[in-house]
Amino acid sequence: MRRILACLALAFTAACALPGGEAAHPIIGPGGARLSEAELVEALGAAQVVVLGEVHDNAVHHARQARLVRALGPAGLAFEMVPEGSEEGIAVFRAQGGAPAEIGPAIGWERLGWPDWALYSPVFEAAPDAYIAGGGPARAEIRVAVAKGAAAAWGAGSDAVGLDSPPDAETRRRLEDEMIAAHCDRIARLTARAMLEAQRFKDARLAEAALRALERGGGRAILVTGNGHARTDRGAPAYLRSLAPGIAVASVGMIELPLGADPLAQARGLPFDYVWFSDPHRRGDPCEGFG
Repeated sequence: MRRILACLALAFTAACALPGGEAAHPIIGPGGARLSEAELVEALGAAQVVVLGEVHDNAVHHARQARLVRALGPAGLAFEMVPEGSEEGIAVFRAQGGAPAEIGPAIGWERLGWPDWALYSPVFEAAPDAYIAGGGPARAEIRVAVAKGAAAAWGAGSDAVGLDSPPDAETRRRLEDEMIAAHCDRIARLTARAMLEAQRFKDARLAEAALRALERGGGRAILVTGNGHARTDRGAPAYLRSLAPGIAVASVGMIELPLGADPLAQARGLPFDYVWFSDPHRRGDPCEGFG
């Protein structure tokens, strides 16, 4: 699982560059504008749903997420990492006085396959009274999406979400190529096609979780997810537009900047409203031993 997550990160990262420090990694907004963290917070304040991307094992990204959550004070938080099936239990746990820092152990975080709970706990703690929505679909649903497609996994109402309109052939092939490359060129095209259907289904479920966080929290919601799901062109923000066209959404991509790369050039064309660069996390070759 972790090897797969690391390989997926290749679409947005270059591994093992030397650190350049926070000052070397600006926040880029619309039109290439450079923003301070305070200016980013102010801009995100206009959104009802904020989507915060990440590379899952990059501690800097989680520290930034915690700061943004604290500054924005959302009433609801949705997480890709939290199973939807744990949402009700979390609500009961919190109602009984459970602390945000204990949510991970309470839901068996160590068995979920994500990086250490210590990376994520500060994000939960940054909004101690927020409603917590789970964006992780059940494995049975993912299996249906892989075998029969995203629309079949969603069931009734899939047309309203946009899952009945798969990408055209040219776009699909490009996405399949990206998926194959992200998995070290070691999966078949049919496997990539099935995984893309699972990805579409998960993006839609994440959008639905963000809306639950918004509605049940009673105020601004923040969705925490991987960069691939935070994309405005085909990730959760795109499905939010289908599910709730009147909702103001903003997406922040937390992107690892290759050594010596120009931030403005790297940001150009990336599918996020805002891009916040960082040093790459030091990790080994994610393709070593893959498959």
